[in-house]
Amino acid sequence: MTRYVLDCSVTMAWCFQDESDAYAERALEIAEDRGVVVPSLWPIEVMNTLVVGERRNRGTREESQEFISLLNDLDIQIDNGRSWPGHEHLLSLAREAGASVYDATYLDVSLRHNLPLATNDNRLKKAAQKVKVKLLMV
Repeated sequence: MTRYVLDCSVTMAWCFQDESDAYAERALEIAEDRGVVVPSLWPIEVMNTLVVGERRNRGTREESQEFISLLNDLDIQIDNGRSWPGHEHLLSLAREAGASVYDATYLDVSLRHNLPLATNDNRLKKAAQKVKVKLLMV
């Protein structure tokens, strides 16, 4: 199995027990073995989800730091895509996929690297199908 593009929904399923499922656990095993690729938006989404989780008493600062340590042990390649200008294509991709521009960043990385996408987000799954992005099958 090859690398894949990891989205925030699967990442945070590794953090929050109530979001964990067999798909996310298998995706983690593959990530530990092969590494993953993420858009530059991903670290911001992850950190925001952690701080919101702390505020909602879903986790503590210490647990957030433990989770960051887990992520630091993975081979995570951040794809910075293109310089500005050069992001206009995300508008077109978002429109074609019926997705947000945020989600289009994941689709873009998958398309450019010809890698499957791991997501638990049903809207993103539908968007991926529209633009012929393969989903990670585990």
